[in-house]
Amino acid sequence: MTPVIDGLQYANWSEKVFRQLREGGVDAVHVTITYHETFRETVLNIEAWNCWFERFPDLIFQGKTAADVALARETGRTAIFFGSQNPSCIEADIGLVEVLHTLGLRFMQLTYNNQSLLATGCYEAEDGGLTRMGREVVAEMNRVGLVIDMSHSAERSTLEAIAHSTRPIAITHANPASWHPALRNKSEHVLKALAESGGMLGFSVYPHHLKNGSACTLQDFCDMIARTADLMGPERIGIGTDLCQDQPDSVVEWMRVGRWTKKIDYGEGNAAAPGFPPMPDWFADNQDFSRIAAGLRATGMDADTVAAVMGGNWLRFFEASFGPAGKA
Repeated sequence: MTPVIDGLQYANWSEKVFRQLREGGVDAVHVTITYHETFRETVLNIEAWNCWFERFPDLIFQGKTAADVALARETGRTAIFFGSQNPSCIEADIGLVEVLHTLGLRFMQLTYNNQSLLATGCYEAEDGGLTRMGREVVAEMNRVGLVIDMSHSAERSTLEAIAHSTRPIAITHANPASWHPALRNKSEHVLKALAESGGMLGFSVYPHHLKNGSACTLQDFCDMIARTADLMGPERIGIGTDLCQDQPDSVVEWMRVGRWTKKIDYGEGNAAAPGFPPMPDWFADNQDFSRIAAGLRATGMDADTVAAVMGGNWLRFFEASFGPAGKA
């Protein structure tokens, strides 16, 4: 049986959320453990996760290899794969790429909206592409088996990451800009290049990434997935909900502002609606993955393709991505 895998979540983790993962049949999830945190602060976040693994061993465990997805299914638990949405955790030290991989990090974004030491974010006016350090870090991530995630990166930077990387990369949580022209969504040019290189796109249900926002219908969302399957190939797509369940609005402010400005930056929101937007009524939490699968079937997608989109494609990508180069 094909697993259910979510390509990105940043929930306010709790026993309730862990139990909902099980009730929703979610076998594996890539979770954000750090945004603007330094290396030491990221280690503290890993310590917090270690406490959750110790408290709830019957619900969750840390995933490090693709084989852990099968272990999750066999033991009725959810495998948690760590990721970073910004390279702040490596500070300016390329050696920390391998250290963080050893600690279990399996995804790292080269940028989070802004210019970083590695590449340009999608909110910048000018996109300089990969920097000198960016090219070195991409090569190091390729070597150790740390997936390059360009979800929050600008167009040229993303295309250069695809071209420079010797291993397929991911855009774990975004949608086509042709469907909803948000800064965070991706052009067809990027999506085609991603697919041709063997990369993966995870479809986001975060309302700012959806056509009509929180009012987006399930069928509109699933029809968009079906059209993107025609563009990219059904083997290059999965789900990456970007679920931020139960997070207070102070967290979205930290995500947007970090320590780079003293002003309030509203990101995809605005002064009248600065917090997390309401989720669409068909996806409130991890118990709702079956609704997406049903919506995909309603588009006419066959059962094997639905299973691939709901997790089979991510599993194949994990198998090829998490080990050292030449050994994955």
